[in-house]
Amino acid sequence: MTYENETMKMHQPRHGWLKAVLPPAFTVVAVVAIWQAAVGFGWANGETLASPADIALSLGQTWRDLASATAVTALETVTGFLISIVVGVALGIGLYASKAMHRSIYPLLVAAQTIPIITIAPLFMIWFGFNMTGKIVLVTVFSVFSIAVETSRGLSAVPDFYEAVALTCGAGRVWTLFHVKLRVAARQVFSGIRISAAYVVGTAVTAEYLGATNGLGVWLQNAFNSFQTPMIFSATLVIVAMTGMLLGLVALAERLLLGPGGEDDARNLDESEN
Repeated sequence: MTYENETMKMHQPRHGWLKAVLPPAFTVVAVVAIWQAAVGFGWANGETLASPADIALSLGQTWRDLASATAVTALETVTGFLISIVVGVALGIGLYASKAMHRSIYPLLVAAQTIPIITIAPLFMIWFGFNMTGKIVLVTVFSVFSIAVETSRGLSAVPDFYEAVALTCGAGRVWTLFHVKLRVAARQVFSGIRISAAYVVGTAVTAEYLGATNGLGVWLQNAFNSFQTPMIFSATLVIVAMTGMLLGLVALAERLLLGPGGEDDARNLDESEN
């Protein structure tokens, strides 16, 4: 009986993985098949809705130029995202540690999130030109908010006994903040990083679309101007893939640094705050 139970436990992760992957995989295959059939049988206009086969053909024919544009966008995205993590965590610690800073800066952070990127991107082009610097700064600005807020919230949600035990053992408050409270709040910090990672690629592409010399945004603009819908879908697939890879890297970093069970820990910490 014990051997059977152990065998069942060994197979549970595999079965759980299949249950998580198979349903969306079947859905994607079904959608692609219906999509291809709709265009192939003339139910949809192939000029306005490119078929999956046309998109695959476009990827094969333009992959060199598409790869060059992707490399530019990826560099802007990764650079801005890494800077936003450093700035966001530091800002979140400041918001938590200083009530005056929280009162003076937090409302400005919230207000900044209400500004559409289409209204602020032209200013960055005027200030930084059409080169890569402006795109990196814009990506950083639009990625900082969720990281800073989740860092501050995570530190505020840490139970007081963690700090009390560290102080009793002779640790200072600054040491306790960085080595104890920030470690306990790390799950929620990663929660903010994941939120930013979900839309950071789209931010870079939008900035490029509004004004740049290269990148996926320029690719999309050229494809739109020439009514090349397969090229538009090709770039869209690349953007989705880049976002998925970035989210995967964030999840991998969290797992390597903090171990498994991140979602449950972050949820428990958030509930303790409430």
